[in-house]
Amino acid sequence: MQPFTEKVIEIIKNIPEGRVMTYGQIARLAGSPRAARQVVRALHSMSRKHRIPWHRVVNSKGQIALQDDESYQEQLFSLESEGVEIGLGGLIDLEKFQWHPE
Repeated sequence: MQPFTEKVIEIIKNIPEGRVMTYGQIARLAGSPRAARQVVRALHSMSRKHRIPWHRVVNSKGQIALQDDESYQEQLFSLESEGVEIGLGGLIDLEKFQWHPE
């Protein structure tokens, strides 16, 4: 596994319950600010294997980015069950719910 991917997995594993991070934010923290798509790729291929809380990652607007209705609903339910409020248009208030690790 590439060092960037290892960092991405570690960052996502540490997102606390009830908080979210964005793909771009994770890419920056992992050392590659322009690699948000690689974060998506890592999530897609490694979520189940590494048991990472994939549902806590959203796009830069604070929206669930999944297009598939079943996956969208699963992420929505998972976030709501952790206390994350989903507003009109599927927006999450990043001021309130975005996690900024030290």
